[in-house]
Amino acid sequence: MDKAACFKLSYGLYLVTAGQEGKANGQIANTVFQVTSQPAQIAVAINKDNYTHQFIREGGKFAVTVLAQSTPMTFIGHFGFKCGRDFDKFQGINFKTDQTGVPIVLDHGIAYLEAEVRGEMDCGTHTIFLGEMKGGEILSDEEPMTYAYYHQVKGGKSPKNAPTYAGKS
Repeated sequence: MDKAACFKLSYGLYLVTAGQEGKANGQIANTVFQVTSQPAQIAVAINKDNYTHQFIREGGKFAVTVLAQSTPMTFIGHFGFKCGRDFDKFQGINFKTDQTGVPIVLDHGIAYLEAEVRGEMDCGTHTIFLGEMKGGEILSDEEPMTYAYYHQVKGGKSPKNAPTYAGKS
């Protein structure tokens, strides 16, 4: 089996956030997709070891910020390569809350989606959370960042908790 065939799948680069009782966390994710339109439902795949996973499971809500192609690598590193258990990822970050009360990051976002969890699927290292959309807004007409752009143009790497992590060759 040639696992490199999976690299031909198309992904985006997103910031998934969750929170409850005054605490919040966010992480970079590449697996977010629309499942249905009636009702509008989206799904996210989150590593079980990630702090965001705990907040989604306990709070039953999440938000997704679609990141612009122009998002700086320092911003991606802030949310993608550091653990929210160790520091407040929202310090100095422009965000708001809307329908679900989950923090929605506005910095470098071109759109956001909010959802309440309606189901989940255990996928070994990850959980796919299915959420019914409760809110969303277009923030900018910039191009969304694809996972291919992140790797090929920006020189990005996959952290060990990413579904696409292949280890060191």
